[in-house]
Amino acid sequence: MPKEIEFHFKSPKDSPGYLLGQVTMLWQRKQKKVLDPLDLTQTQFVLLAALGWLSKKSTAVTQVDIANQSNSDRMMVSKVLRTLEEKGFITRQEHETDTRAKTIRLTSSGEVVLQKALIEIENADLAFFNALNDELSLFNQNMVKLIEQNSG
Repeated sequence: MPKEIEFHFKSPKDSPGYLLGQVTMLWQRKQKKVLDPLDLTQTQFVLLAALGWLSKKSTAVTQVDIANQSNSDRMMVSKVLRTLEEKGFITRQEHETDTRAKTIRLTSSGEVVLQKALIEIENADLAFFNALNDELSLFNQNMVKLIEQNSG
């Protein structure tokens, strides 16, 4: 007879990792549902949003800036930005002072699709997290703690 498998948690509902995984999958499905009509993946949206955010403060946003802002792998960012460039949502040009870097800018169609995506995603997020009501702020604070503790 096989040995009984031992779990630290008595139930999957006691496991924060399991629960986070379940919530993440459900949230990603909601994201996909609103992004598909805009011809964006969730990763493409995240990088466009990072570019949009960074562009508010700088006209010389680089791939490294976007990778850092989105907490993403630099090689993956480069590949996804190439796809966004092919879609006509961004331009990549030589950096004015750093010959190794490229300056990334939203095109006018990129601005339009990002604005539409932001509205859809923000509405989807509000609906998805609505069950938390007054606890949403504490939930967000706890997620920030986890991000800060586990980054780097």
